[in-house]
Amino acid sequence: MAALTLVIGNKNYSSWSMRPWVLMKQLGIAFDEVRLRFHSEEWDAHIARWSPSRLVPVLWRGDQSVWDSLAIAEALNEWHADKGVWPRDERARAHARSASAEMHSGFRDLRTRMPMNIRGAFPGKGMNAEVAANITRIEAIWGEARRRYGSAGPFLYGAFSAADAMYAPVVMRFHTYGVKLGGEGARYCEAMLAAPGVRAWIDEALAEKEFIAEEEPYATPSPAG
Repeated sequence: MAALTLVIGNKNYSSWSMRPWVLMKQLGIAFDEVRLRFHSEEWDAHIARWSPSRLVPVLWRGDQSVWDSLAIAEALNEWHADKGVWPRDERARAHARSASAEMHSGFRDLRTRMPMNIRGAFPGKGMNAEVAANITRIEAIWGEARRRYGSAGPFLYGAFSAADAMYAPVVMRFHTYGVKLGGEGARYCEAMLAAPGVRAWIDEALAEKEFIAEEEPYATPSPAG
């Protein structure tokens, strides 16, 4: 099988990039990384070459590209059927795909008002009634997955799967914005924050130095001079 190359953006900000990177790291699927920093010369010079959509992430296998986090998960499931990208149980797998698709297309208020910023700490910022409703729905999804399918391990469906990767940036947001969760949700976030693949992404995000103002709506401006 040809080697895999994953093209991503900034680890501190790029929630969509986080998903396939964490999935492959956690499941032991080897890949090379190409990181193009947002709003940079390297992005302007190379994004058209690497990405058909001019967005990240993009996964390459030889001369074949797969773009969009959910499509990448499905491709990995085909190419690495032994890795457990999706739960092996049919009913759990159907639930995991539904939960992942809802994450992919929904929760716009949460995404907009609480952008992923792993370096940041903004407890209470971004909360309103619509965001609270998003959080309630996410907790319900997590609770149902854990209750019905999660007895074999600490993740949504027991073992780590693409569904956990899809919700990993939500866990980051809850941490950054100090979102208070019920017991099951809090335990799940603890498990995610301790997962080696997630931890590796966090460590590299914390080491980044780039500051992108449009991604930092709650940052305090630096004093002039």
